[in-house]
Amino acid sequence: MIMKKKLCLGALLCGILFFVIATHTIQKDASLSSYMVVSPATKGRTTIQTPTLTPTTTTTPVPVSGRESTCSCKTCVADTGKSEWFDQLFDREQQPYLINGEYKMDHVSWDWWLGLQRSVYDETLEEVIHKMFTVFSSPLAELSGQRNHCGSCAVVGNSGNLLGSRHGAAIDSNKIVIRMNKAITQGYEADVGNRTTHHIIYPESAVDLSPGVHLVLLPFKLLDIKWLTSALSTGEITRTYMRVKNLVRADKDKVMVINPMFIKYTHEKWNMKHGRYPSTGMLAIIFALHLCDEVSVFGYGADEKGNWHHYWENNKNGGAFRKTGVHSGDFEKKIIHELDKVGKIRLYER
Repeated sequence: MIMKKKLCLGALLCGILFFVIATHTIQKDASLSSYMVVSPATKGRTTIQTPTLTPTTTTTPVPVSGRESTCSCKTCVADTGKSEWFDQLFDREQQPYLINGEYKMDHVSWDWWLGLQRSVYDETLEEVIHKMFTVFSSPLAELSGQRNHCGSCAVVGNSGNLLGSRHGAAIDSNKIVIRMNKAITQGYEADVGNRTTHHIIYPESAVDLSPGVHLVLLPFKLLDIKWLTSALSTGEITRTYMRVKNLVRADKDKVMVINPMFIKYTHEKWNMKHGRYPSTGMLAIIFALHLCDEVSVFGYGADEKGNWHHYWENNKNGGAFRKTGVHSGDFEKKIIHELDKVGKIRLYER
């Protein structure tokens, strides 16, 4: 009787052990089958696919240079570490245009600027600027150098090499389009575009501007600032060293005056004192470097035949204006090409 009970207990234990082993085997087979893929192209064969693991944490890519970018463009003007030459010349503390209440000039800079194009003056710079800002409003700081912002700019020169270039669409695609002097677009849209956001002038090259365009005065003398005040109000000034446009049509809430200290900075640091002072074209590029995050340059240099002329003129004496004795065109050309080489501008020569 006792032996019979032992046999029954042993059979029960064996049954339990068998059940546990069977259950484990079934679970293992089910788990394995979840990673098995049967491909119609491989009939009769079963391949095992390794599962892809999803990381539990993510990391933000760090630029190779180890520095955070100053804007959201692909390349940003103000980013350091790409060119030691550029980093030594580019002074981000420079204020490119005058702001009401924030203009100061030391005596050395004042004397240098007054010597560019001498004119009679009976007021101080502060008095002239104060009167100017009673006629139009002071500009605000532009949106440049912000990590979530990309301010792309096109600086459009007036060279004949723009003819046939078909750059119009590329120019107009930029947020800011800077033109200068007597530039025209009508009839040349395919090559030069038709948008303008900023137009750089001085009294002797003044033109009426379309609504919404910033008038950017490049002052080479104190009389130029006085002229601007007059041109947007009374029209009393009609001459500088030549007869000038006495009234200019422009939005008074979109007027900027390039800081005379900025002209000196461009002359000394970028032009390294070559020539008496920088050309309008050179100043426009350096102005854009301080205003924009990404800069493209069009319409600089001679045309394909080596002639220097404006794209809207059929100037048989092209090159006559190249050597004025005031600007150093050859040196400025080298600087512009170097800026393109180090990736701080994109130069379209054709």
